[in-house]
Amino acid sequence: MSETIPAHGGELIDLTVKGEDREALRERAASLPKLRLNARALSDVELLGNGGYSPLRGFMGRADYESVVESMRLSSGLPWSIPITLAVSREESGKLREGDDVALADESGKVLAVLELAEAFDYDKRGEAKAVYRTDDEAHPGVAAVYRQGDVLLGGPLRVIDLPSHDDFPDYRLTPAQTRAAFAERGWGTVVGFQTRNPVHRAHEYIQKCALETVDGLLLHPLVGETKASDIPAEVRMRCYEVLLDLYYPADRVHLSVNPAAMRYAGPREAIFHALVRKNYGCTHFIVGRDHAGVGEYYGTYDAQHIFSEFAPGELGITPMFFDHTFFCKSCGGMASIKTCPHEAKDRVILSGTQVREMLKGGLVPPPEFTRPEVAEELIRAMQERTTPRYAV
Repeated sequence: MSETIPAHGGELIDLTVKGEDREALRERAASLPKLRLNARALSDVELLGNGGYSPLRGFMGRADYESVVESMRLSSGLPWSIPITLAVSREESGKLREGDDVALADESGKVLAVLELAEAFDYDKRGEAKAVYRTDDEAHPGVAAVYRQGDVLLGGPLRVIDLPSHDDFPDYRLTPAQTRAAFAERGWGTVVGFQTRNPVHRAHEYIQKCALETVDGLLLHPLVGETKASDIPAEVRMRCYEVLLDLYYPADRVHLSVNPAAMRYAGPREAIFHALVRKNYGCTHFIVGRDHAGVGEYYGTYDAQHIFSEFAPGELGITPMFFDHTFFCKSCGGMASIKTCPHEAKDRVILSGTQVREMLKGGLVPPPEFTRPEVAEELIRAMQERTTPRYAV
């Protein structure tokens, strides 16, 4: 089977234990010390297990953690921008010994994996926040998550018995091996990935289709792991994607799958992270628009594009595709960007998230130049189904 692109580090990692070894590990795990993981850690277990985080083979030890925080590289020198760690309380850590195996369970207590505890170490939360998120402000959701977690990090190789189970989107929960197989079956040699945690608006559609003009296929890869409470629920977003793809995209050139990762809101660093994960899913190209993975006013509009210049050409192994702010221009008579439109702001259909939310809450359909009416109808329906909706658009 041909591949679009090698996984990051050269090998697509699979940490899931097979056959008799799996059953033996499951039986042994029943007698091990057990840690129950939160939603973010479970997402990390899933992406470690299925190879989405290749070349990682477990939660980071001190050397990799400090190198990633300081230089956006693993201790081997390979680019990696977000620390993948397992944090526990000092009390939990005190019950464990380096060299022991530890069972990792979901919130119901079901054991999913076994960690070979190689290291337990202290770390500087504020230092991580400043380096990774460019702020130590606890109002930042990513920083707040770091501050809430335990004071000790556990590092070591992981063996996965079962990937976390999900009742939602079963047809779209493809592993990197499965998306790669789908691309090969379709004969795609080049694939562009698109990250989103919001419904696709006309501006998103425009840049996706511009990118699709130059590659064989598009992987629409929405993130369905943990997000802010104000973000639109994943099930609503998925309905929007389905109706949009059904009506406005060529079926043989677009593939919809979900990314189980938790959202960090780390802006520039998360743009690199998102690109590397999509590389592992088989993408050769990755779209980076304005304020990628941003939140509030913590990052400059195009900081997530500028950060790619901190790596040598070709070093990341995936080609970023940068796009400026896009919109419908009444004078141009179509979609455009600040690079291609010569007209004034009054000619451009640009709505703020607040404006769109108020329109949807009132049952009003935003103009078709901003969003497809079928997508707006899904959002209006979702707004009316909930009593106190506060969705981010």
